[in-house]
Amino acid sequence: MVPSLDVEPYSNSKDSNRDNHDTTSPYFSPLFTSAADLQLRFLCPSDLDQVKDLCKEWFPIQYPEAWYRDITSDPRFYSLAAVYQSKLVGLLIAEVKQSDAINKEDKGILDGRMYSNCTVGYILSLGVCSSFRRQGVASLLLDSFLNHVTQSENQICKAIYLHVLTMNSAAIRFYEKHYFRLHSFLPYYYSVDGKCKDGFTYVLYINGGHPPWGLLYPFLETILKYSFIH
Repeated sequence: MVPSLDVEPYSNSKDSNRDNHDTTSPYFSPLFTSAADLQLRFLCPSDLDQVKDLCKEWFPIQYPEAWYRDITSDPRFYSLAAVYQSKLVGLLIAEVKQSDAINKEDKGILDGRMYSNCTVGYILSLGVCSSFRRQGVASLLLDSFLNHVTQSENQICKAIYLHVLTMNSAAIRFYEKHYFRLHSFLPYYYSVDGKCKDGFTYVLYINGGHPPWGLLYPFLETILKYSFIH
């Protein structure tokens, strides 16, 4: 299982990520002017140590060693990096999987009639170095993944979902700005510094996907937001 948190938008999960660069240091003040200065590329095994450091810096959840190996070498992961002057400054880790592989707590994100022959995208983690936040880097990474799952060959992918801490208002605002909608409340979903923390599931429907039809669903989002966000 892999919940999501992040720091700019942060999206961490019961599997997670972090980097060693002190981006608040006076020695690291890049002259970053626009997203055009960035290069997007997929992670490779040689990035492992740098990815580890970034994830430790960004996320309060500790990931196992095997997770780092997987996201930097296993092609089933969509592990995208934003690179500036040869340094990783942003990461998006996602995967596309069969709908029947959705964890129990998220089974309700799709109408049951879709489960037999479709896939879903799951965003494990999304993070950006502090010096590069609020400059469109996270949006660039997210848009790349969304473009991937909406291409003609991926039309069977019906939803993108993620988990986020209820207290992570920056991440929530970011995902809602990109049309993700609140789907469910996950009590005690995260373990952060030995303490249980609540989470939300957010979903973006694509390629004709939709939630289960029902009279209560349109009101659920409003109720949850009122109870936990306001």
